[in-house]
Amino acid sequence: MPPVPCTLYLVPCLFTLCLIYIMKEQKFEFSFEVYDSIDEMNEDDRQVLNDARDATKKAYAPYSNFFVGASARLSNNEIVTGSNQENASYPVGICAERVLLGSASSLYPDVAIETMAISYQSKTVKSDHPISPCGMCRQALQEFEGRMHKPIRLILSGMEGKVFVIKSASQLLPLAFTNEELG
Repeated sequence: MPPVPCTLYLVPCLFTLCLIYIMKEQKFEFSFEVYDSIDEMNEDDRQVLNDARDATKKAYAPYSNFFVGASARLSNNEIVTGSNQENASYPVGICAERVLLGSASSLYPDVAIETMAISYQSKTVKSDHPISPCGMCRQALQEFEGRMHKPIRLILSGMEGKVFVIKSASQLLPLAFTNEELG
Protein backbone atom coordinates (compact mmCIF):
# COMPACT_ATOMS: atom_id res chain seq x y z
CA MET A 1 0.00 0.00 0.00
CA PRO A 2 1.17 3.56 -0.65
CA PRO A 3 2.30 5.58 2.39
CA VAL A 4 -0.05 8.51 1.71
CA PRO A 5 -3.77 8.75 0.95
CA CYS A 6 -4.55 8.04 -2.68
CA THR A 7 -7.23 6.66 -4.95
CA LEU A 8 -6.90 3.09 -6.21
CA TYR A 9 -8.15 2.02 -9.65
CA LEU A 10 -8.34 -1.48 -11.12
CA VAL A 11 -7.78 -1.17 -14.86
CA PRO A 12 -7.36 -3.72 -17.65
CA CYS A 13 -3.76 -4.39 -18.66
CA LEU A 14 -2.37 -6.61 -21.40
CA PHE A 15 -3.56 -10.06 -20.09
CA THR A 16 -4.52 -9.17 -16.54
CA LEU A 17 -5.84 -6.39 -14.29
CA CYS A 18 -3.48 -3.76 -12.91
CA LEU A 19 -3.82 -1.75 -9.73
CA ILE A 20 -3.00 1.92 -10.31
CA TYR A 21 -2.36 4.42 -7.52
CA ILE A 22 -3.49 7.98 -8.17
CA MET A 23 -1.86 10.31 -5.68
CA LYS A 24 -3.77 13.21 -4.21
CA GLU A 25 -2.45 16.64 -5.02
CA GLN A 26 -2.20 19.36 -2.40
CA LYS A 27 -1.84 23.05 -3.03
CA PHE A 28 -0.13 25.81 -1.10
CA GLU A 29 -1.54 29.32 -1.42
CA PHE A 30 -1.37 32.51 0.56
CA SER A 31 -2.77 35.97 0.18
CA PHE A 32 -1.09 39.34 0.64
CA GLU A 33 -2.02 42.99 0.53
CA VAL A 34 -1.05 45.15 -2.46
CA TYR A 35 -0.77 48.93 -2.26
CA ASP A 36 -0.20 51.10 -5.33
CA SER A 37 2.28 53.23 -3.39
CA ILE A 38 3.63 53.99 0.07
CA ASP A 39 1.13 56.90 0.26
CA GLU A 40 -1.74 54.43 0.82
CA MET A 41 -0.12 52.94 3.94
CA ASN A 42 -0.52 53.92 7.58
CA GLU A 43 2.11 56.12 9.23
CA ASP A 44 3.93 53.32 11.10
CA ASP A 45 4.29 51.23 7.94
CA ARG A 46 5.45 54.24 5.93
CA GLN A 47 8.16 54.93 8.54
CA VAL A 48 9.48 51.36 8.50
CA LEU A 49 9.50 51.29 4.69
CA ASN A 50 11.19 54.70 4.44
CA ASP A 51 13.81 53.51 6.93
CA ALA A 52 14.45 50.45 4.72
CA ARG A 53 14.76 52.71 1.68
CA ASP A 54 17.26 54.88 3.58
CA ALA A 55 19.20 51.78 4.66
CA THR A 56 19.95 50.99 1.00
CA LYS A 57 22.40 53.92 1.13
CA LYS A 58 24.46 52.02 3.71
CA ALA A 59 24.75 48.88 1.57
CA TYR A 60 28.16 47.81 0.32
CA ALA A 61 27.46 46.26 -3.09
CA PRO A 62 30.31 47.11 -5.51
CA TYR A 63 30.01 43.76 -7.33
CA SER A 64 26.27 43.34 -7.91
CA ASN A 65 25.37 47.05 -7.77
CA PHE A 66 22.18 45.87 -6.06
CA PHE A 67 21.74 47.78 -2.79
CA VAL A 68 19.26 46.26 -0.33
CA GLY A 69 18.02 47.83 2.88
CA ALA A 70 15.88 46.35 5.63
CA SER A 71 14.23 47.97 8.61
CA ALA A 72 12.26 46.42 11.46
CA ARG A 73 10.00 47.65 14.20
CA LEU A 74 10.50 45.43 17.24
CA SER A 75 7.85 44.57 19.81
CA ASN A 76 9.53 47.07 22.18
CA ASN A 77 8.98 49.77 19.49
CA GLU A 78 12.70 50.08 18.69
CA ILE A 79 13.74 50.34 15.03
CA VAL A 80 16.70 48.29 13.71
CA THR A 81 18.10 48.47 10.18
CA GLY A 82 20.43 46.42 8.05
CA SER A 83 21.92 46.51 4.56
CA ASN A 84 23.61 43.97 2.32
CA GLN A 85 27.38 43.72 2.64
CA GLU A 86 29.22 42.09 -0.26
CA ASN A 87 32.76 40.73 -0.45
CA ALA A 88 35.19 40.00 -3.28
CA SER A 89 34.87 36.39 -2.20
CA TYR A 90 31.25 36.51 -3.31
CA PRO A 91 29.71 33.83 -1.04
CA VAL A 92 31.07 35.67 1.99
CA GLY A 93 28.56 38.53 1.55
CA ILE A 94 25.50 38.81 3.73
CA CYS A 95 21.99 39.97 2.84
CA ALA A 96 20.28 42.95 4.47
CA GLU A 97 17.65 40.77 6.14
CA ARG A 98 20.23 38.62 7.92
CA VAL A 99 22.30 41.66 8.91
CA LEU A 100 19.14 43.05 10.50
CA LEU A 101 18.28 39.76 12.27
CA GLY A 102 21.79 39.57 13.73
CA SER A 103 21.70 43.19 14.87
CA ALA A 104 18.25 42.85 16.41
CA SER A 105 19.25 39.66 18.24
CA SER A 106 22.45 41.24 19.54
CA LEU A 107 20.96 44.57 20.59
CA TYR A 108 17.62 43.29 21.88
CA PRO A 109 17.83 39.59 22.78
CA ASP A 110 14.47 37.85 23.08
CA VAL A 111 12.57 40.80 21.55
CA ALA A 112 10.33 39.84 18.63
CA ILE A 113 10.11 41.66 15.32
CA GLU A 114 6.65 43.03 14.58
CA THR A 115 7.22 44.27 11.03
CA MET A 116 10.18 44.18 8.63
CA ALA A 117 10.38 46.24 5.44
CA ILE A 118 12.75 45.40 2.58
CA SER A 119 13.63 47.72 -0.29
CA TYR A 120 16.38 48.08 -2.89
CA GLN A 121 18.17 50.35 -5.34
CA SER A 122 20.13 49.22 -8.36
CA LYS A 123 22.51 50.76 -10.86
CA THR A 124 21.22 48.40 -13.56
CA VAL A 125 17.46 47.90 -13.04
CA LYS A 126 14.61 50.18 -12.09
CA SER A 127 13.53 49.98 -8.43
CA ASP A 128 9.79 50.26 -9.05
CA HIS A 129 8.45 46.91 -7.85
CA PRO A 130 8.72 44.71 -4.73
CA ILE A 131 11.45 42.12 -4.32
CA SER A 132 11.32 39.08 -2.08
CA PRO A 133 13.96 37.68 0.29
CA CYS A 134 16.30 35.01 -1.09
CA GLY A 135 15.96 31.40 0.07
CA MET A 136 18.65 31.68 2.75
CA CYS A 137 16.96 34.77 4.21
CA ARG A 138 13.55 33.07 4.09
CA GLN A 139 15.01 30.24 6.17
CA ALA A 140 16.56 32.70 8.65
CA LEU A 141 13.29 34.67 8.94
CA GLN A 142 11.32 31.48 9.49
CA GLU A 143 13.74 30.40 12.23
CA PHE A 144 13.49 33.81 13.94
CA GLU A 145 9.68 33.60 13.87
CA GLY A 146 9.81 30.13 15.42
CA ARG A 147 12.28 31.20 18.09
CA MET A 148 10.15 34.19 19.08
CA HIS A 149 6.81 32.38 18.64
CA LYS A 150 5.58 35.39 16.68
CA PRO A 151 5.09 36.02 12.95
CA ILE A 152 7.13 38.72 11.24
CA ARG A 153 4.95 40.88 9.02
CA LEU A 154 6.85 41.76 5.82
CA ILE A 155 6.60 44.93 3.71
CA LEU A 156 8.25 44.53 0.31
CA SER A 157 8.84 47.43 -2.09
CA GLY A 158 11.28 49.17 -4.36
CA MET A 159 12.12 52.85 -4.03
CA GLU A 160 8.74 53.61 -5.63
CA GLY A 161 5.70 51.81 -6.96
CA LYS A 162 3.66 48.93 -5.59
CA VAL A 163 4.06 47.63 -2.05
CA PHE A 164 3.32 44.06 -0.92
CA VAL A 165 2.45 43.28 2.71
CA ILE A 166 2.72 39.64 3.82
CA LYS A 167 1.29 38.56 7.19
CA SER A 168 4.10 36.16 8.08
CA ALA A 169 7.58 35.58 6.64
CA SER A 170 6.96 31.82 6.98
CA GLN A 171 4.39 32.08 4.20
CA LEU A 172 7.31 32.54 1.80
CA LEU A 173 8.83 29.17 2.78
CA PRO A 174 6.22 26.42 2.65
CA LEU A 175 7.35 22.99 3.87
CA ALA A 176 10.24 24.63 5.70
CA PHE A 177 13.02 22.69 7.39
CA THR A 178 12.66 23.58 11.06
CA ASN A 179 14.27 22.76 14.39
CA GLU A 180 11.52 20.16 14.89
CA GLU A 181 13.18 17.99 12.23
CA LEU A 182 16.32 17.85 14.38
CA GLY A 183 14.51 16.26 17.30
